[in-house]
Amino acid sequence: MSRTVSYDQLTRRLETLTNDIPYEIANLANASALLWQALPDINWAGFYKMVDGRLVLYPFQGKTACVRIEVGKGVCGTAVAEDKTQLVADVHQFPGHIACDSASNSEIVVPIHVGGRIWGVLDIDSPYLGRFTEADREGLEQFVKKLEEILER
Repeated sequence: MSRTVSYDQLTRRLETLTNDIPYEIANLANASALLWQALPDINWAGFYKMVDGRLVLYPFQGKTACVRIEVGKGVCGTAVAEDKTQLVADVHQFPGHIACDSASNSEIVVPIHVGGRIWGVLDIDSPYLGRFTEADREGLEQFVKKLEEILER
């Protein structure tokens, strides 16, 4: 299966799905479903939101997941602590990786900002080592920029 994804098209689809929809949970649920359907070779796509100083599970597609993640812990918590996208080719080599699903082997996490602060993260896992590329990082950061606009409404 080809891993080529048109992130421009994916971002436009997100905009269309959320147009005039003021409900955060509904928009995030559709965003996770959109990613789940569009991205090949993934086994989890969803969001964690900052609540009381930690990341808390929000809408997602995939197997059950960790409910709370401390800032600085695992790939998601590191993305928040460093305020930087984490592209991890082999999560088993990532110090302090949190294995919510033992089938996950690679991961990408993009911080989401609302009102000038970190709102949470977009997290996507794959059962394949090295699944995510720089093109995925750029495309998902573009997707998150649109999502930030949506969340700001």
